[in-house]
Amino acid sequence: MGEQIKKGMALLIIHLFNCLPIRKNKLFFMSYYGSQYGCNPKYITEYILNHYPSDTFDIVWAFNEPDHMGRETGFRKVKVMSLRYFYDMCTAKVIITNFRTTDLFVKRKKQHYIQTWHSSLRLKQIEKDAENFLPENYVKMAKKDSRKCDVLLSGCQLSTDIFKRSFWFEGDIMETGTPRNDLFFHTDHQKKEDILKKLGIKAGEKVVLYAPTFRKDQGLDVYKFDYKKVLDELASKYGGSWKLLIKLHPHMRNKSKDLMFGKRVIDVTPYNDIQELLYISDVLISDYSSLMFDFTLTKRPCFLYVPDLNDYLTHERGLYFEIKKLPFIHAESSEELLEKIRKFEEEEYQNQIDHFTAATGTFEKGNACQQVTEHIKAVCGTEKERIQLEAI
Repeated sequence: MGEQIKKGMALLIIHLFNCLPIRKNKLFFMSYYGSQYGCNPKYITEYILNHYPSDTFDIVWAFNEPDHMGRETGFRKVKVMSLRYFYDMCTAKVIITNFRTTDLFVKRKKQHYIQTWHSSLRLKQIEKDAENFLPENYVKMAKKDSRKCDVLLSGCQLSTDIFKRSFWFEGDIMETGTPRNDLFFHTDHQKKEDILKKLGIKAGEKVVLYAPTFRKDQGLDVYKFDYKKVLDELASKYGGSWKLLIKLHPHMRNKSKDLMFGKRVIDVTPYNDIQELLYISDVLISDYSSLMFDFTLTKRPCFLYVPDLNDYLTHERGLYFEIKKLPFIHAESSEELLEKIRKFEEEEYQNQIDHFTAATGTFEKGNACQQVTEHIKAVCGTEKERIQLEAI
């Protein structure tokens, strides 16, 4: 069956389901086009499940492969593009995503669409700022999505400024901070132990996470450095036994197995929740990935390994910051990375992180999930109804 025929049939189904009543307590979540249970939608969901009675909201998650998404409870799972998927999306009061939606989300007048986006602050330019680098069909989709959107979340004042300029959006921006970053404000020893156990890491072992972004050519050479020497250098600097976790970008998911690892190196590319990996990591090594900004909230050391810096700046879309002016330590070769680890100055780094955080005007306080949930309650009328019932 041709794609146009499939799309036509889907739009017909949507038209029919859009005639049905909207369920005012139904929340419809999706993350990265149905590929995972993660990012901001996950943390909003878990906040609701942990703080509200189970009958407060009817929570639905859409997945490409719902049977392979673990044993999470408290919400229903639907398969993307199934009849149930379209029914729940069309009859939900609130839709929450972290990505651009397609023509197959036909928003109704009384629906409320919360766009959480998928970063607290970006290094690489986005949307209108990078329009010349983006496919024409994506730009078209993004503009349509922004017209559907009711609320956009922002992690800092600089992000708000970028959104106002580049997101093709003139609606409300909620300056709540980033729901997925609430994790870094709450110490949970049991959670950390559980994550380490899932990864096969012993209690007391220290962790360095290597999480680079992808390149257009999808080559692996840029990710290769002497992992053993880095682990030895960290052990010499900080003491203890170290493990290195490698998480390549989802676009490289099927290629991580081609890297040579070693006994103290674990491939965690398939691991869904990058925030959990940041949470347990004592040190981060990245490159041009915006997760470096999330990691600043931990105030732990972050190194940028950028051996292709000049080439990247020439061939990729523009950056909002100069790499060399960021507060993170950067290295352009394996030898320089080892030297920068050896000479790392904690106090100087902390001062630079504090200055950078203040300059970007952070909204992160560890209560983003609470603020977003209160907004959802107001939209659904849940709190008003509960007060009325208690009064009777």
